[in-house]
Amino acid sequence: MSRKPIHLAAHFPGVNNTTVWSDPASGSQIDFDSFVHLARTAERGLFDFFFLAEGLRLREHRGQIYDLDVVGRPDTFTLLAALAGVTERIGLTGTINTTFNEPFEVARQFATLDHLSGGRAGWNIVTSSDAFTGANFRRGGFLAHSERYARAEEFVTVARKFWDSWAPDAVVRRDGAYVDPDKIHSVEFTGSHFDVTGFATLPAGPQGHPVLLQAGDSDEGRNFGARHADALFTLHGSLDDGRRYYLDVKDRARKQGRNPDELKVFPAATFVLGDSDDDARDKAHHIRHQQVSGATAIAMLEQVWGRELSDYDPDGPLPDVDPVVDSDISQGRVRHGDPVAVARRWRERAAADGLSIRELIIAVTSREQFVGTATHIADEIDRYVQADACDGFILVPHLTPHGLDEFVDRVVPLLQERGAYRTEYTGVTLREQLAD
Repeated sequence: MSRKPIHLAAHFPGVNNTTVWSDPASGSQIDFDSFVHLARTAERGLFDFFFLAEGLRLREHRGQIYDLDVVGRPDTFTLLAALAGVTERIGLTGTINTTFNEPFEVARQFATLDHLSGGRAGWNIVTSSDAFTGANFRRGGFLAHSERYARAEEFVTVARKFWDSWAPDAVVRRDGAYVDPDKIHSVEFTGSHFDVTGFATLPAGPQGHPVLLQAGDSDEGRNFGARHADALFTLHGSLDDGRRYYLDVKDRARKQGRNPDELKVFPAATFVLGDSDDDARDKAHHIRHQQVSGATAIAMLEQVWGRELSDYDPDGPLPDVDPVVDSDISQGRVRHGDPVAVARRWRERAAADGLSIRELIIAVTSREQFVGTATHIADEIDRYVQADACDGFILVPHLTPHGLDEFVDRVVPLLQERGAYRTEYTGVTLREQLAD
């Protein structure tokens, strides 16, 4: 019986507390060589795609730039276009916001990337509505939270119209020097968010449309992904949560008239390799305490409590004061929900498990993590995929740029031995890699 194929992608670590920038082995998150190394390592490991996140404003805490977080991110399209020239087969996927961009511009940029890369472009669609991010833009944070997916829906619709506006045989000469104007039609769209009349400036790339990824866990977000996405990026990491999410979004895709097998599910995951299980656990403990220092733990607690807590000991108990509702102490981060309810849950967990502030923050901010020997990690990844908890994983190494090297050298060969992972690229485009 053939095994369900495993798909893997590589996330370039960025603005988060996953990366250990204090480690002597850590490199720059801005130097092009860092991106090249991670992308080429993922390609050597036959990964489907390289994944680049994006932040449109530096995060702030207590009214200042949050210096305990990673800042700095080159322009997505410029970077991915440059990587297209130093890689051959791996997909190149970038996060582009539908709130603070325009469909014509994004459609042209992704078509350009798809041409330059030979059909390897992917778009991770994200929405935003916060005024803090919007302050970096002329029109500001005008968008109501309830409207973010309505705009995204129109955005993708208009982008697709631009990609579809050139007939496949519109280019008369192979070098693109001449076109048949009768085979290029105008794009016309009128909606609540866009009023567009115009022409695409180049034909769609080799894939027709770039591969579309989406991350959104609300009911509205899941429906949007089921309609439009080729792959979903999710934080549902545990086996049981993953299976529930997988079943739900595949069913939603089926109800949209799609083949659910064409919608791939990629949870984010980290990993720690050791020569033994005990060795790996010791490494994982050390890494998590590097990722969440005492100062970081207090700052992350302040984001929920909405008040300054610098007088509290990170190795002591949680505050006995209640959170401040509607606080703006931290800007640029996703809210945790109702702060009073979150604080109550955190207190209950800390009391039940005897956790200090730092230990609690480590526990509640940990994403799915594979810890163990190479054999154990290969077994676990295969188990998740075969159990329909996902189709693969987007791996987030804790070191840049060499954090993926050991995984590719030690785990990938074991996945191949199990007959669940490719031994060579068989497709050319990113869409073909996902379908493999």
